[in-house]
Amino acid sequence: MFSSLPFSYMFMVVMGIGTLFSVSSLHWLGIWAGLEINLIGFLPLLVYQKGSMESESAVKYFVVQAIGSSFLIFGSLLMYSTSFTWELFNDSYAVSTLGFIMMFSGLCIKLGLFPFHFWLPSVMAGLSWISCLLMATWQKLAPVFLMASLLESSNSYWLIVMLCLMSAGSALVGGYGGMNQTQIRALLAYSSIAHLGWILFALAHGEWVMKTYLIIYIMVSLCVFMNLWLGNFSTMKNLDSLKDSSFIEMSIMLMLLSLAGLPPLLGFIPKLLVISMTVNGPYMPFLFILILGSLMSLFYYLSLFFSINLSESKKYSMIKLNSNYSFILMTIIIINLLGGLLILLSSSLLML
Repeated sequence: MFSSLPFSYMFMVVMGIGTLFSVSSLHWLGIWAGLEINLIGFLPLLVYQKGSMESESAVKYFVVQAIGSSFLIFGSLLMYSTSFTWELFNDSYAVSTLGFIMMFSGLCIKLGLFPFHFWLPSVMAGLSWISCLLMATWQKLAPVFLMASLLESSNSYWLIVMLCLMSAGSALVGGYGGMNQTQIRALLAYSSIAHLGWILFALAHGEWVMKTYLIIYIMVSLCVFMNLWLGNFSTMKNLDSLKDSSFIEMSIMLMLLSLAGLPPLLGFIPKLLVISMTVNGPYMPFLFILILGSLMSLFYYLSLFFSINLSESKKYSMIKLNSNYSFILMTIIIINLLGGLLILLSSSLLML
């Protein structure tokens, strides 16, 4: 197990310190150093089982993150050559456009945003559940908040349009890529790409909308990976193996439907918030593409749900879990079922 390794907690602390140092820094050199510290702490967690697939995924992840860091430091050097300061926010308007684009591209590469998304499914497909959870949640925090800082320092129209284009492309790639997948890890990677598009589209219209979406996405993703991890599916590769347990099948499919944004589950709330914030704005075509990508993923999850439940060879058997694990899984299901309903009811009462 992950927690049996004595050095795993140390590397998680190093990874967390790197992210916090990067987010709290006011200099681009400090931001770059924090991202590198985060990478140093995260890489040993990818190969703790010493499997060939984990080693391959770790090498791919290291190469991609190194390319993103090189883009970031090169863009910051170009910005320094025009403003002669490493400050994140400065009063100088002599900002190099090329340097800005290089820094923005480096953050997109680190996130796996469209069109730099090709590495993410293949990397997550070979990792353990805990490593996938960290990559889908914690590793997104620093680049997303650094993008928010870039938008705040240069709030230009072309940058917002480019961000909306990349968000729409990520939603389409996440929806279409998930329709062709049966491996759960790769499926969650495409889901992560699609949700990342929604997060950055929300960032273009308000930072508090992005934070709300990100918090709820992390909560739902934590529920998904806790289901898969506590169910002891360390060797599960194909979704057809869910037919062996009705309880785990119900919980996992409920989490996937929540990720897809099916009302009244918890994952529907941030999408509703983003739609309500941008429906009267000038970016309706991008919002339509985002909704289309979510409908593609929702169609795939619903068809998968019906194919598993209506299968003639289905075996009705409850999984043999520890009582504490069963309590945790039932708590996760109740949170996703009632969380969305409570938020919808409270918002309706506030509108009245």
